[in-house]
Amino acid sequence: MSWITVIWSAGAGASLMLTLMYLLVWSRDRRSWAILCFSVLVLSVLGLAIMEMVTMRTESPAVFGGAIRWTHLVYAIGVASSLGFVHFSFGTGRKWLLTLALGLRLLAVVANFTTGMNLHIASIHSLAKASFLGEQVSMLGEWVPNPWMRLGWLASLAQLSYVVDAAVRLWRTGSPESRRRAGIVGGSLAFYIVFAVVNGGLVTTGVLRMPLLTSLPFLGMLLVMSYELSSNVLRAAHLARELAENVKKMDLAVHSAGLGLWDRDMDRGDVWATERCRELFGFTPEEPLTYGSLLKRVHPQDRESKHQASQLALIKGNLYDTQYRVTLPDGSERWIHAMGRADYDAGGRPTRMLGVCRDITVRRRAEVETQELRQELAHASRVTMLGQLASTLAHEINQPLGAILRNAEAAELFLKMVPPDLEEVQAILADIRKDDHRAGGVIDRMRSLLRRRPLESEPMEIAGLVGEVAALMRGDAAARHVTLETSVPDGLPAVRGDRVQIQQVLLNLILNAMDAMPDGERLVTVCARLDGAGTVEIAVSDTGPGIPPDQAGRLFDPFFTTKPQGMGIGLAISRTIIEAHGGSIRAENNAERGATFRVTLPVADEEAAA
Repeated sequence: MSWITVIWSAGAGASLMLTLMYLLVWSRDRRSWAILCFSVLVLSVLGLAIMEMVTMRTESPAVFGGAIRWTHLVYAIGVASSLGFVHFSFGTGRKWLLTLALGLRLLAVVANFTTGMNLHIASIHSLAKASFLGEQVSMLGEWVPNPWMRLGWLASLAQLSYVVDAAVRLWRTGSPESRRRAGIVGGSLAFYIVFAVVNGGLVTTGVLRMPLLTSLPFLGMLLVMSYELSSNVLRAAHLARELAENVKKMDLAVHSAGLGLWDRDMDRGDVWATERCRELFGFTPEEPLTYGSLLKRVHPQDRESKHQASQLALIKGNLYDTQYRVTLPDGSERWIHAMGRADYDAGGRPTRMLGVCRDITVRRRAEVETQELRQELAHASRVTMLGQLASTLAHEINQPLGAILRNAEAAELFLKMVPPDLEEVQAILADIRKDDHRAGGVIDRMRSLLRRRPLESEPMEIAGLVGEVAALMRGDAAARHVTLETSVPDGLPAVRGDRVQIQQVLLNLILNAMDAMPDGERLVTVCARLDGAGTVEIAVSDTGPGIPPDQAGRLFDPFFTTKPQGMGIGLAISRTIIEAHGGSIRAENNAERGATFRVTLPVADEEAAA
């Protein structure tokens, strides 16, 4: 029985087994470059074992030298893969030192094929026989060393320097796992490099009379490294079990919160979703999901905005947050709130987007009902205010109607004259038309305030807005002996909002100001000005006693009032209206006397853009 054949064949078989096993591991996770490098490293040991058996069995100096030549190539592949393993496994080596070690090894391979029989031997004159493991094997007899072998030693020194440097830097990180890996992997690699250089140098210089042996110690080093990798596999299995437990806990939490999880693959377009997420969109657990199929379930009116929100999140890398309607297979609709974030590769390309979604149909319905109730309450408040103004509004209408009647009677008299005074009749008809427009304007303003209608947002000129409110209030102000003044400078930008609702706020503030002033000098001032770059302020001031300090913080609370017959909803509704328009309302006492209510509204979009 040949022990050489048994031992080297066993080593080659073990190397082949390790190679296949770790290649299989790498095939399941193509990003584990350290595993791939280790697989190539083990494969190089298989090549070394075969070349060593060839050198020990051959009788030809040419075959012997050629086998050593190819041994250097296989060794260089093992060196490159070992350095790659350290680089990807440790992540602490200096890149310039890695580049130097690989470059010198490449030069050594070139010299191996161009400067003699191989890197260590220039020529072989004869082979000798020696007893090794109970049988005769071939070894160097008479030969001429190749001086270029020093290049190989230099390359090995650079390789050793890189491994030691990376191991020391990993050790200094301080964690027990890092120190163990630095000691086991770094130490075994450093030992093998030193052994290979010393063994090759002593044999090829004639100091040691024995065959070249590198595969067996190399295999021992690989077994040590494989043990370390298997520890990583065991840790990964332990983490996988912990992850499975955490997933169960997360599923319970997600199910309790009514959330659906989803994960979109940007390359393939496939979408993974939990059972709850599928239910929200009306998909069965067996149906394949794609981004296109999900998008088809989105309501046609919301589809484009939902897609644009997703694309914007991918481009800018910010949080994807949107709400949209989903049309289910049975025709019913559901509101969905979706949130997510994208993952990117090293080149900045989005690879996946993952997030959560939940059903907000009940909340949206409640919001709609609340909005409808708010509009009803605002309408009731407008009707109440017009009830307070009924007598003065009737007076404003009676004035033009009375003038129309008198002018009509006068026109009738002028027409009875012989000849009729047509010029006077024409002047009377012009007066009748003017009074008719006056009465019609009062009625139109009343109808617009009384009408129940949805919110209509449009650009509004501040001067026209304040002027219309002042026209409605002048009769009531005169009846109360209140002076109503307005001050709106030219060139103010337009604001965007619902004209009737903003007028309702101003009417309420002016009525409150007139109610707050005792007898004496009674003045209400409505002023407007540009407040910063994007807002316009409308201020309503009075000359009353001001706001008591203990009531200042409660003015806008629902059902809080200082009037004996007040309901306490006017200012609360006013604040709701202004905030719905993106503005704000506040109250403050004046420096001398009275109080001022300030309303700020955002400038219309086209005005802001200009």
